[in-house]
Parts: sequence; C-alpha cells; structure tokens
Amino acid sequence: MSFIIYPAIDIRGGKCVRLLQGDYNQETVYGDSPLDMAKQWATQGAQWVHLVDLDGAKAGQPVNHEVVCEIARTLDVPVQIGGGLRRMEDVERYIESGVARVILGTAAIQDQPFAEQVLAKYGDKVAIGIDARDGYVATHGWLETSGVTAEALAKVLISKGAETFIYTDISRDGTLAGPSTESTVQLARAIGKTVIASGGVSVEQDLLELAQYAKDGVGGAIVGKALYTDRINLAQALRSVQGV
Repeated sequence: MSFIIYPAIDIRGGKCVRLLQGDYNQETVYGDSPLDMAKQWATQGAQWVHLVDLDGAKAGQPVNHEVVCEIARTLDVPVQIGGGLRRMEDVERYIESGVARVILGTAAIQDQPFAEQVLAKYGDKVAIGIDARDGYVATHGWLETSGVTAEALAKVLISKGAETFIYTDISRDGTLAGPSTESTVQLARAIGKTVIASGGVSVEQDLLELAQYAKDGVGGAIVGKALYTDRINLAQALRSVQGV
C-alpha cells in the first residue's frame, strides 16, 4: 500500500483557516482563497487534497459547498470533503461536481441507515471520519462525545461496506505535538482496512514514522498546520515518504 500525504484545507466563512483542537474560538486565517491554496498544494505535487467545511460540520449541512465544488472542478488532483454531510442530495451534489471522496463523520454514528445508503451507492467514494477523544467518537464538529469506541464504530461500518477511515485524535489536532501513531496503527490492524492518520503531524519525521506502517493499513496522513507554518515542505515530504 502506498502512503499518501493529504494537505488539509479547512474552510470557514469562505476562507482557509485552522482551528486548535477543533475549537471554533481558536482560529487562525491562512488565506482568503481556498481555491488558490488548493492550487498551491497541487503544484507542489499533492496526490490528493483534503477539504473540511467547518461551517458545515457545525451547521449539520454543507455551507461552503460552492467553494468546494469549484475546487473539485478546477483541480487536476482528487479531493475529499467532510463537514455536515447528512443528506443524500448533498453527497450526490459533491460527487456530481467531481469530488472524488466524501467523508461521513457525525452521520456515520448518529444515522447509520443513511451511512449504509451512501456506502451502498458510492462504495469506495466514501470515507468514514472517526474523530476520537480519549478513544471515544466525537460528533457535531467535535462539540459532543459519544459512548462509542472508534474500533467498534469502524467494525459496524465495515460490515456495511466501508473500506477507508480517517482517524483523528482530537487532543493532537492543531497542536503540532506529533501524531497518535500507536493508536492509528492499532486501529488499522484491528479492523484490517485503510486508516488515514489525522492530527498532530508537526515535522517530516512524523510522516516517515507513519509511512513505515503502510503495510499495516496506515494509508496516509492529513497535514494542516505544519504546512501552513512551514514546518513541513510538501514537495520534500512527498519525496521522502516515497523512499520508505
């Protein structure tokens, strides 16, 4: 399995931002144009681009969908989008606009019939976003924590056709404290499916460490703040992980 680096573009109010541990009150704006940012990452060699509609995650429905669809139509590399996807018509709109993969988060735990419907229709165009706090799945833009473990949720959804998971340790997100490699690898081994790591990646060595577990199912990592603060150079990191 190849290891893919996913540059993250979090969209709020139409701008490219980063939050600290999902806190909407701790926001840093990194650009007025998410499209320009996406073009920049593609130019540097990105194989995928990861988009999050932060307003959508909080509202429970897509808010920045026009920006997302424009990016999907413009970019030559595939994009994936999460944030507020809880209705089939919203999923369909994204797929029809050229989005390569949609990410179900809150809906995957709170409306499993919907998740099953999306998985049945779109299969590998769907990823399940599992955002965990102390091992338990968080929902509603990380504002609430459920009583379901990440592994338990993953196994239920695998039985419905899920193949790809994005695992975020909320305690690491936006902190540059390093990824939760151990828990990410543990999840990948336990479920036998592709798990993309998210949260905490701060230096290139973090990516090299994660890439060593590609054979165990760790299929990539989402990188945000470290790219925007120039702690990681995307082009260089892409070259480095190819050698692992």
